Order: sequence, then C-alpha cells, then structure tokens
Amino acid sequence: MKKNELDKALEIFDTEIKKSGLSRREAFKVAGLGGAAFLLGGSESEAATIAKASEAKAKIVIVGGGLAGISTAARLVNSLAEPDITIIEPNPKSVSYQPGTTLVASGVYASKDELLYETKDYLPKGVTLIKDKAIDFNPEANKITLESGEVLSYDFLIVAAGIVLNYGAIKGLEEVGDAYSVGDASKILKVFGDSGVTSVYNIDSAEQMWIQMQKFVQKAKDGQKVKGVFTDPNTAIKCGGAPKKVMYLTNARLNEAKARANAELNFYADSGKLFGVKEYADAIEKQFIARDMKWNFNHNLIAVDINKKIATFDKYWQEKGAFDKDLEEYEMITKHQNIDVPFDFLHITPPQKAPDEIGNSEIGSNKGWVPVNKETLQHVKYNNIFAIGDIAAVPMGKTGGSVRKQYKVLVDNLISVMEGKEPTAKYTGYTVCPLITDIGKVMLAEFDWTAKPTPSFPLDPTQERYIWWLLKVYLLKPMTMHGMLSGRA
Repeated sequence: MKKNELDKALEIFDTEIKKSGLSRREAFKVAGLGGAAFLLGGSESEAATIAKASEAKAKIVIVGGGLAGISTAARLVNSLAEPDITIIEPNPKSVSYQPGTTLVASGVYASKDELLYETKDYLPKGVTLIKDKAIDFNPEANKITLESGEVLSYDFLIVAAGIVLNYGAIKGLEEVGDAYSVGDASKILKVFGDSGVTSVYNIDSAEQMWIQMQKFVQKAKDGQKVKGVFTDPNTAIKCGGAPKKVMYLTNARLNEAKARANAELNFYADSGKLFGVKEYADAIEKQFIARDMKWNFNHNLIAVDINKKIATFDKYWQEKGAFDKDLEEYEMITKHQNIDVPFDFLHITPPQKAPDEIGNSEIGSNKGWVPVNKETLQHVKYNNIFAIGDIAAVPMGKTGGSVRKQYKVLVDNLISVMEGKEPTAKYTGYTVCPLITDIGKVMLAEFDWTAKPTPSFPLDPTQERYIWWLLKVYLLKPMTMHGMLSGRA
C-alpha cells in the first residue's frame, strides 16, 4: 500500500469515527487493535513488545507458515529469551489478508499481488524455515516426518497448517481435487475456464472471478436475463461470511451498471439460517429482502455440469414417521431430492477439511480437525501439542479475526507449560466478520461462543456503515502485515 493512500484512508477514517465521539486512537483501543499502533506512532508500538522474556527453553516446531504460523512464531520470539523455533511450510508465498480475496474478486483491489507476500520476508529473526511438507506425525515419540524423508524431533508442536479446499467432493469437479488458498491453481482455472463458474477461496480463482463477474454484469447490461447462484457447503469453512459477501458485491456491481433488473441472485445454503448469531441473521435477511436477493436453506451442492451450466443440489427436509409409544414422539425421517438449478454465474464455496496427512493422523480426529481444548488451544490428548486457526477444532474459529485473539492465548499457554505451569489463558471464541453488504458498506459482525453480538464500538453492530468499509478495505491489511505478522497485534 502506498503511503499517501494510507494517509488518505486514515484521514477519512478519523472524520467518520469522530462523528461517534471517538478519536482514532480511542477507537482502536476500544476495538483492541493494539497492533495498529504503528499507524498511531509513538511508544505504543514499542509497548506492544513483551517487556520481560521467559527463560524457558525448548525446541518448538510449527507446521504451517501462513498468517497463524508466522504470527505465533513472531510472538514467541518476542516472548522467549532464547527461542528455538522451526517452521515447516512448503509454499513460498502466503496471503496476508484473506478477506481481501473478495475485494480482488469484485475489482476493489487491482490484483492478487496486493495480498500475496513472500513467507521468508516476514520470517521472524532467528526462526528456521524449512520449505517442505509434514506428512507423518508420531506424537508418542515427539517426531514428525517430512515429504523429503527428513525426521524432525520437537519438545512442543504447534499445528497451524490451515485448511484444504475439497473441490473434488463435488461431482464434475473431480479433476480439480484438493486445492489450497495459495499455490498451484492450474487445475481450478482449467476446469472452471470461461464458464462463469468461480470461487473466491483460491487467490488465483478470486482474480479470475472479477473477469467472470464483469462478463456476467455485461450480459445483464446488454438486456439478457441472467441468473447468479451462490453456494454454502455442508462443512465448516474459512470465513463463513465470504459466500454472502460475494453475492452482495455481485449485486453492487449490477446496480452500478444499472443492470440489476435483468439479474436473479440466489443463495443456496446447507444450513437452516443465514448467520449463526440471530441478531446478524435478522439483519442479513432484511438486507436480502431490500436487495431482492433470494435464499434457499437445506441445499447442499453435490454436482456441477459446467458445459450445460447446471448446478445440482441435495435438497433435504424432515417428515414425521411412525409414532413411538414408549417415547411418545414421532420418528423424524430425513428426505432428499436432487434439484437442478441453471446458472450464468456460479460461485462455489467448496467443502473444506484439514489436510489428510494431519486429519487422519494420531493428532487428528474422526472429523479431521485437530482436537484441542477450545479455550486453551492445547491438544486434548498430547499436552505438548497446540493448534491454531482453521485447522483447530474450535467452534466458529476459522477467521483471521479469531487468529488475532488465538495466537496470544496459545503463546501464553505454551510458555506456561514450558515453565511447568498449567495453561490459564483462555480464548473466548471471539470472532469478527466485516460483512461487506455493498460497495462502501460493511456490517461489522463481532461475536463469541455466547452467539450474541460483542461489539467493540459503541455503535449498533447490525447497521451497515461506511466507516467499517474504510477499516476493511484500507486498514485491516496493513494492521495484519505490520501488526500480526510481527507478533504485536
């Protein structure tokens, strides 16, 4: 980001936030955005560094060098007098600001290059980076085996390997198979082609989406009646708001082109609600109605015919069966029906899972995710293993905003265990989803495991605001790059 762009954004941000009676510094403080200190200047940035480092010593291995892994490593470097940390990461590049992929996909950001960074450039001082993949885990012996054949031992293991995009689970996309947010996207781009099929979850396909979205909008502008279809799968996903953001932004671009009347937009969700927190779900429903955006619950995408432009969903519902006299209740039977939906523009949110080599290992679980105590992030079976981010079996914890809270808790607890103490720091389930509802509008959805809004600002959290757009588009990315990746945010 150019300095003048940031200065301009901050100027606008200051003006808007002062309308609420807050200064920029106060707003960041209320929001707990300590990592934004670099934006504020002064000693606050220095104060973010741990004042007294622990003398505890141990060999720490981190599997995964994305945002969660690098941030955790940086925090450990700031917190230990003599850190011995190794990161295992096969991909030389990472995405700095995952929510930014929706902005690339809608033309707000010029290209994917605004989000990509070289892992080595943000590697904390003294940390060893091994460009390899962990493929086997022996927690009893405290060893992991790399794809190269090298075996590493550890005293403590942190799993931050992220999530796998399981496109291959959808019939018609078997050739794509498993994919990642960053890395080789050749199969995705080849299979999707120029068909109008898109997905924001890979950085390259997100960039391609902007091309497909423009073509979709142009058809509507030319007077064609077109149909956009947006999906939400039957698995936990990275950034649960992203599928709706894409739909909102498509709607915005159609309005911008004065072509909205020619487009039908439909959201198909496997779940039975638009959001996990009722207050935000109610707000989204009102927004959908106001924008003439339709939704369909209990629909899971199972197949795509790219040539015919047909998306097939498993529609399911429950019906009463036989009456159980002993329990005095009816047996509930789940019914299924395949529904074919034509499309001109299809956004696929793929099923998502942990990497098989981890999910199916001794440190995984029957659901694939790494099972941890949801508050301490410590493995439920192995006390010297922790997990963080998308791969951790933590409710509602697969966002960058969650990681910002998690990695501080993890580091505090890891150091406690290294010092022979019990882990006492607790992650409360805080999650933030800056839900884009229009160009220039965002609803800042903050919540935790209470499933209630937990707003950081003294403003109605269900309202769409320009100020949150500024935060999302201009400020959160540099906060991530300069705050979290330095271990200070």
